[in-house]
Amino acid sequence: MSYSWLQAQNPTIIYIGDPMCSWCYGFAPEITKVKEALPDHEFKVVLGGLRPQGTETMADLGDFLEHHWKEIEKRTGLPINYGSIGDDSFILDTEPGCRAIVVAREMKPEIELDFFKAVQRAFYIDNKDMRSEKTFIEIADKFGLDTSAYAQKFNSEEARYNTRSDFQLAAEMGIKGFPSVIVRHNSQLYLAANGFRDAEDLLKIISDIESEK
Repeated sequence: MSYSWLQAQNPTIIYIGDPMCSWCYGFAPEITKVKEALPDHEFKVVLGGLRPQGTETMADLGDFLEHHWKEIEKRTGLPINYGSIGDDSFILDTEPGCRAIVVAREMKPEIELDFFKAVQRAFYIDNKDMRSEKTFIEIADKFGLDTSAYAQKFNSEEARYNTRSDFQLAAEMGIKGFPSVIVRHNSQLYLAANGFRDAEDLLKIISDIESEK
């Protein structure tokens, strides 16, 4: 997997998250505002891998997640469908959702953040099966991607490898939690956020980093 953009001269905003991470869902409107406010910056998504190959079910995690989801609703005003909380057969494996975004990025790089948010919606609003390729093929179709090619890529070993490469890159950048934002400025990486931040605060931090370094 090539990350040649890490060597680019342009200032870059790197968003590290997982589509099934609760606070990443709450952060979606904020990181979108940041991207739109900095059109002269490159913008890249790195999939962090919250619970790849996870085996825990909602029976194990439901109470924990429900607490976080209520906190996110209160903080952000975003809607959440709690239907999956009561589904004890639901296994929280975040690798397929991350892989779905990696494949979409490969096919059409400019949609990676919007596709990320569509995968979030599939989980947090539509309560879709997040381990089923059908869920992601339906999203790919909405983005105008060739669904046959998408399905083939999604099920390939190359896509699994490329997804693991994203997880590894996040770890190599020292990311311990999601959502996180890194600014690449003057060939150096600077941590701008580790955890939820309002767009206004994050833009100020980015501005401070770039004016001082």
